[in-house]
Amino acid sequence: MEKTPDIAKMDSMKSILWFFCIAFSYLGANEHVFEGKHFLASYCECDPDAISDVIALEKVMHEAVLASGATILDSVMNIFPPDGLTLVILLSESHASIHTYPEHCSCFVDLFTCGRGCKEEEFDRVLRAYLQPKKVDTRILIRHQEIHDFSKSHGSR
Repeated sequence: MEKTPDIAKMDSMKSILWFFCIAFSYLGANEHVFEGKHFLASYCECDPDAISDVIALEKVMHEAVLASGATILDSVMNIFPPDGLTLVILLSESHASIHTYPEHCSCFVDLFTCGRGCKEEEFDRVLRAYLQPKKVDTRILIRHQEIHDFSKSHGSR
């Protein structure tokens, strides 16, 4: 029995539908891998005005997180008089933090994200542009069943 044009068209549409169902189920299954990327940075000899401006630092940290592609859920900040700051940003992907030492014109920064979707390079770029550190030390740890150190740079900028 020969298929009518309508039946042939329906068979073709079913094939396309099956293709997309399989493709999307495959993508969804791989979306949540047991892997995390931990970016750690020490920014030293930063611009003294930038490192002391707690309002601007909070704003820049949020901008850096968003530039990385992460999703902000909440944040908590504590100011240590006169200008010290600890800011922790809770992300859908995990967390980001900054701990400043204005008396040393330096700070420690972390960005830990689960999965592979966020770009620590963008996070780093935004913070370097604002803080203008003369010395930078960064590390990247890839975490899954084991922890691997994929350090990107050491020492001076």
